[in-house]
Amino acid sequence: MEIPRFFSYTTTMRIVIVGAGMVGTQLARHLVLEKHDVSLIEANEERARHASNRLDCLVIHDGGNSLSALEEAGLAKADALVCVTDSDEVNMITCGLAASRYPKLLKIARVRNDDYIKLNAGENRYLEDRAILGIDYFVHPDVEAARSVLNAVEHGAMGDILVFADTPYELGSVEITGGSGFDGLAMKDFRSLVKEDSLVTLVERRDETLLPRGSTILSVGDRVHILAKEQDLDHIFKLAGRSERALRKIGIVGGSRVGALVAEGLLGEKQQHKGSLISFLKTMIPRSGRQVTIIEKDYNLCKDLAARYPEALVLNEDISDESFVAEERIDDLDLIITATEDQELNMIAALYLKSRGVHRAIAMVTGSGYAAIARQLGVDVVIPMKSVVVDSILSHLMGEGVTAVHRLGNGDINVFEIELGPDTPAAEKGIAELNLSGGALVMLVNRGAGPGDRSSFIPRGDYIFKSGDRIILIAKDGSETELEQFFGSFQGR
Repeated sequence: MEIPRFFSYTTTMRIVIVGAGMVGTQLARHLVLEKHDVSLIEANEERARHASNRLDCLVIHDGGNSLSALEEAGLAKADALVCVTDSDEVNMITCGLAASRYPKLLKIARVRNDDYIKLNAGENRYLEDRAILGIDYFVHPDVEAARSVLNAVEHGAMGDILVFADTPYELGSVEITGGSGFDGLAMKDFRSLVKEDSLVTLVERRDETLLPRGSTILSVGDRVHILAKEQDLDHIFKLAGRSERALRKIGIVGGSRVGALVAEGLLGEKQQHKGSLISFLKTMIPRSGRQVTIIEKDYNLCKDLAARYPEALVLNEDISDESFVAEERIDDLDLIITATEDQELNMIAALYLKSRGVHRAIAMVTGSGYAAIARQLGVDVVIPMKSVVVDSILSHLMGEGVTAVHRLGNGDINVFEIELGPDTPAAEKGIAELNLSGGALVMLVNRGAGPGDRSSFIPRGDYIFKSGDRIILIAKDGSETELEQFFGSFQGR
């Protein structure tokens, strides 16, 4: 297979997106804000008109599997093609059509059908490793969402967690409660309270997101994102007002697709069956006496779930039935995961069960708008499925030096994982020399020869950038020009 082109994130890319649904428009909006050249193709006239009125990019009303439409969108000069229509077949055929003309083009397809993901991949391989129809990367929404849920459970469902490869550090979020040590704390006094090696990287306050300064004062209701080692986060979260509790009794509301994948991941390898998608998930959680209850109102689906997961308790009930919650002692659970296809029900059920005494709640929602509402209302972890898919696609679009990208807040904060090359303008310069504005912050440095020989640290004022350093950088939208000045074209590994 010919290796596809990869790009520096600060270099302008030409990207053709097929499908102007929520994922397509969210992806296009983000890329346009990052000053990339975007063309959007949509077969539905109303969707195309809606996107054209709201996005500063070329929008073509036509089918994505039309070669003439692809050519009109500028495919001949494009760097990448991303297909995210509602049809798996259209996404795959469009990528295959583009591959026949432009084999070097990077091609990404969103698919929902499990059989396509497992097609010729083998029991223990993810389809990313295969070039089916010339497609470089397949993105499966349910696999991405289940991976996010399992990662949250693995970290106690305390809040959103980002894990950085080859480092002991994690970026966790927690909401400040009244009477806690963080309430009224000025950032300049943070180290007098928190002795562990840590850094407050972001503060979400009502409708704004702040990269904190020394004068920033934390208050009740603020959601703070803290970088620290995994073993230290729990103690820091307690200072913010959160208590730790083992998550042994876990309930899953909704047994289709995402719910089933999460159940399989929670129950461990014994429950995995041949061809299971769970083998494609990177996060596997030790069972350690965990009890899993699946609540699903579809009788036939319950029969299938009971056969697939004999170690789980499968209840054919409606979660909105108050008498059922009391009779089955659902309110005695340590954690509830609401994963139905109805995002309003997921939010309401999560909040209702928390009010009844369930310790933690994870809710699946569609997009970042509902995610912000759910967090404000008190859901501990919110998984916005469309945003998770967009983040996965963005990671595939990054340059070789940019190993990952995540979006925080309302999608206006980016976390970049970057490897510095010898020609990076910042190399051999001190962090103080860069004089980064309030729109960006270097959070973490991972330095060394390889995964087994790396040291990680939060950089201080005397830190000198070195070629080969992997840095974690948090930045607001609109700071791209400044970042390009300091980091130039992010070099390959």
